[in-house]
Amino acid sequence: MLMAHPAVLTGLVDRYWALAVLDAAAEDDSPVRRELEDAERALCVVTGTADVHAALFSARHRLPGARVLDDSALGTVE
Repeated sequence: MLMAHPAVLTGLVDRYWALAVLDAAAEDDSPVRRELEDAERALCVVTGTADVHAALFSARHRLPGARVLDDSALGTVE
């Protein structure tokens, strides 16, 4: 599978979060909502996922600084 360059992933993730904040304050069917949906689709395409949450998770683990043995998706054992 092709992998997106880390700079592309960082830019898409930053764009997604910025638009998500703006969308929270916007009305339905706003231009911000359409841009947010575009950012979601782009994230899904570059990460090979079908869901924005999975795309964000995947992008997080592909970005520089992600730990090789990062188990943050696993529950804690007590």
